[in-house]
Amino acid sequence: MVSNKMRTRGLTATMAVLALGLAACSSGGGDEKPADDNKGGDDLISVGFSQLGAESGWRTANTESVKASLTEENGIELNFVDAQQKQENQIKALRDFIDQGVDVIAFSPVVETGWDEVLQEIKDADIPVVLVDRTVDTTVEDPYVTWIGADFKQEGTTAGEWVKANVPDAKIFELQGTLGSGAQVDREEGFDAVVGAENIVGKASGNFTRAEGKAAMEAALQAYPDMNLVFAHNDDMGLGAIEAITDAGKVPGKDIKIVTIDGVRDGLQALKDGKFNYVVECNPVFGDQIVDAIKKVHNGEDVPKETIVVDKAFDQTITQEEIDARLY
Repeated sequence: MVSNKMRTRGLTATMAVLALGLAACSSGGGDEKPADDNKGGDDLISVGFSQLGAESGWRTANTESVKASLTEENGIELNFVDAQQKQENQIKALRDFIDQGVDVIAFSPVVETGWDEVLQEIKDADIPVVLVDRTVDTTVEDPYVTWIGADFKQEGTTAGEWVKANVPDAKIFELQGTLGSGAQVDREEGFDAVVGAENIVGKASGNFTRAEGKAAMEAALQAYPDMNLVFAHNDDMGLGAIEAITDAGKVPGKDIKIVTIDGVRDGLQALKDGKFNYVVECNPVFGDQIVDAIKKVHNGEDVPKETIVVDKAFDQTITQEEIDARLY
């Protein structure tokens, strides 16, 4: 299926070629040159993909999975843009995709809100949207066709259940992700509902990065000296917390237990080494599911409104073989 915009561009190009050919014939021009091959080809689905950034090992693995799957070999002509964790960059990218007349737009939103205007513009341009990983909160009716990602709330719930079962009297510091992002909001909601607000001594954002996670943990160690457990919304912030705890002369995993979400190789190695205590997986490698959804959406086939990527959880019994076998 080719969009009306693509048909218009194709017709214009064809008319231009015919005009050039007639001019050459009338002037008795020299040898004809073959037209350049069409790079994308009409059979390729043009996709604009805006990734929110590269803030963590998880995001890097997700990006690699997307790029490995959305290829010409798989029928996709990909325009990939990294928003560098700034919503204004992402909105600009989405508008550029509209101007380019892509067939499908896919993106992982930096935060949940603030998308109303650009989502309406995309809808008015009749370009279907596939949401990846994170979600949006918008007043636009039917802003996307399908969403593929993890159940962030369940991830937080799973982490909370381990804490409640193993450290029921924990004094918890919650190391939050980017405030207002779907992952931060839902993981916090799921975790807090299980452990209870009375057990949480403080919260601060580490913006899903190792450096900011370390800085937030350094401040928390001063502000909450009685804390004995950290719940980090992702592995990278948890790894930053390990550095801060160690620098403070405490033993991560013992003096202060650490529970995280993601399951990247570095995080699982910290778990095996006894520095993390529990890790809930958030699987980033689902590019194959994304390309399958894009093709179905482009072809007008029925797709589920939501597709949940299956996650696991790991404790310190994880083996080195399991870690070494990870793709990310």
